Amino acid sequence: MEKLILIVDDEKAARFGMRLALEKDGYNVMEASDGINAFDVIKAKKPSLVFLDINMPKINGIQVLEEINRMESPPMIVIVTAYGSERVAVDAMKKGAYDYIAKPYEIDELRLIAKHAFEKLSLEEENARLRSEIDRLGSMGKIIGRSQEMKQVFNKIEKVGPSDVTVLIQGESGSGKELVAKEIHKKSSRKNHPMIIMNCAALPETLIESELFGHEKGAFTGATERRLGKFELADKGTIFLDEIGDMSPNTQAKVLRILQEQSFERLGGTETLRVDVRLISATHKDLFKGIKEGDFREDLYYRLKVVEILLPPLRNRREDIIILAEKFIQYFSEKHRKNVKSISNEAVKVFTRYFWPGNVRELQNVIESAVVMANAETLEISDFPGEISNSDSNLSFDYNLPFRDAKKIVVDTFERDFVSRKLAENNGNISKAAEALGMHRQSLQHKLKELNMK
Repeated sequence: MEKLILIVDDEKAARFGMRLALEKDGYNVMEASDGINAFDVIKAKKPSLVFLDINMPKINGIQVLEEINRMESPPMIVIVTAYGSERVAVDAMKKGAYDYIAKPYEIDELRLIAKHAFEKLSLEEENARLRSEIDRLGSMGKIIGRSQEMKQVFNKIEKVGPSDVTVLIQGESGSGKELVAKEIHKKSSRKNHPMIIMNCAALPETLIESELFGHEKGAFTGATERRLGKFELADKGTIFLDEIGDMSPNTQAKVLRILQEQSFERLGGTETLRVDVRLISATHKDLFKGIKEGDFREDLYYRLKVVEILLPPLRNRREDIIILAEKFIQYFSEKHRKNVKSISNEAVKVFTRYFWPGNVRELQNVIESAVVMANAETLEISDFPGEISNSDSNLSFDYNLPFRDAKKIVVDTFERDFVSRKLAENNGNISKAAEALGMHRQSLQHKLKELNMK
């Protein structure tokens, strides 16, 4: 940050004395003899800090302050006032001035005000940088994809966002369910109100109810004060319950009540509280299977999935892999101050063959690690972990999965790839693709629906 200061005072001697003191501390100092001249200097040189005298001809300091604060990026203002007129200076601070100093002032006081002002400016600049970094990550994290599967997801988000219905997002871990929830919230009428996120799998059952509904002082051992729950905090906004399939039946019943009645009680409380909340939930589990096994309430299930969004795993949208990889390379290269710009053709081939059991999250982590360790502008196969660099099959998979699940994934992947290729060869013509596959048109349409390709 350039430490540029403007002194605005109609007294030449006053400007000189202040300038002399500030320049000794290494500041670059400019002068203006009146408010009109000050505007020109501020627009041209953009000082970070202005010492502004109140009593000036033509236009007084308060008027100058008001005009400066209308600028797009105004400098920090310190009001300079005569002894005994501190009340005016305090009023100026209410209008946006940072601080004031009264004449005659001590040099050390002047230096201290300037020092603290630039410390504050430096902190604000750092916070802005961090916010920018977060925003970049957010824009990077916005759902990316040009595959047909992701186009369907985008279409649902666009349609469901402005409504107020409950949404159930289903997808594997790391596939981006939270990002989808955030996009829905952003597109809703609740976007200016809180979005509260809770992972139901991250807390033991004994704490989930307290987290969701809050508790009163003395509700249980350790409850030393009243605590507001997630639903209460999300009033007028959105609550996102991730991994809702891990929620106990008892808690499920209470969530169902909120959906039905928009009311609840804190643990240990008797007061019925009403909330206006939109619920979005997500899970990687098969909730319908959970219903059959008695682990999940059927009535809650249908309340949750007024609209269902199926988020495809990364292996089922292979054309998106390299797009995502390039975005991650760009972001992490900037973040870690590296000069990585691309990924080699050989690595691209490996990436598109690899199964990606951890989905987009795994891809993001792999890219970040490779960027940090890279010694060249292009990422090579050797820059990636062995399980990826040694992958040589389209049908590689996670050996930690149960046999039945692994088999289904392999079969679905094969069918998807085979059908996609035939559709591409026939320019998307279903009748011709069906003929090439040796299938009836209706059978192919059914298969496309089954594979979530249509």
